[in-house]
Amino acid sequence: MRAFFKIARLWQLTDIEQQTLLALSSSTLSKYRANPAAAPLCSDTLERVSYILGIYKALQILVPSPDAADAWVRLPNSNPLFGGRSALDRMLSGRVGDLAAVRRYLDAECQ
Repeated sequence: MRAFFKIARLWQLTDIEQQTLLALSSSTLSKYRANPAAAPLCSDTLERVSYILGIYKALQILVPSPDAADAWVRLPNSNPLFGGRSALDRMLSGRVGDLAAVRRYLDAECQ
């Protein structure tokens, strides 16, 4: 969770966006923020964090500037996967499949 909170800070995610990405309640997210090792993550949250870490890593590889890589998630994207919206908009659908789709897209771009 420490890595997730670092990424959340770099991507300037609001509390609501963090809750949505991880499918956690406000109180559970606050608990993890206060003590990232407070309790084991359930498999769904662990899967979501894994996708977000992979997305972050791929962006650091693909985009030469760390600041630009972090900003990319909020930029409109003309790729059909995003339909003119940002990758973050896609990820904020609340479905883990959308996190997976963004990760697959970036992994393919890294090839």
